[in-house]
Amino acid sequence: MKFAIVFAALFALAVAAPPASHQEAQVLRLESDVGVDSFNYALETSDGTAQQAQGQLKQVDPENAAVVQQGSYRFIADDGQTYTINWTADEFGFHPEGAHLPVAPEA
Repeated sequence: MKFAIVFAALFALAVAAPPASHQEAQVLRLESDVGVDSFNYALETSDGTAQQAQGQLKQVDPENAAVVQQGSYRFIADDGQTYTINWTADEFGFHPEGAHLPVAPEA
């Protein structure tokens, strides 16, 4: 069930309506393969937005499981720059990385 909720939330984010000042983007590529304990999808639109992710169910301990995921997304911001985020998500949380994101200092 967690898997379905996470996938639905990510997909809704991908196809959310653009601001009124932007033209409506067309879907150029949409691939999806959803299994019982894994998924893989990719989306690319005509406005330069793209995202992809894959994940699988991981047995964390005898009583708990988590969907371990990795992926990336990119978009063109209002400043004309293309921003890319590579991320992982697992039982320890969401971990984004991008050249424009701040990095916490080492302890």
